[in-house]
Amino acid sequence: MKKMTNDEVVAYVTQHLPKWNIEDLYISRNLKFKSFTEAFAFMTAMAIECEKMDHHPEWYNSYNKVNIRLTTHSADGLTMLDMRLASVAELLYQKFS
Repeated sequence: MKKMTNDEVVAYVTQHLPKWNIEDLYISRNLKFKSFTEAFAFMTAMAIECEKMDHHPEWYNSYNKVNIRLTTHSADGLTMLDMRLASVAELLYQKFS
């Protein structure tokens, strides 16, 4: 998958993923849930989608929080695969929050 330019990343995130942060080679989002169970349910649903896409996040869970970072290591930066996975995360987050 083709690495996106910085301008492409900024334009896409600004328009489609305004709650995500741009961090050099990553996009990231910190999510908060009502409970550990909801956070874990989100991660389980997300894991299934990640497997379908064959693209996996760097993430961290602490009680009711899930921190997600996305990048495409094989492209050494961000690709549309990261943007699509972030969009999936947003849709799932709406269901669990």
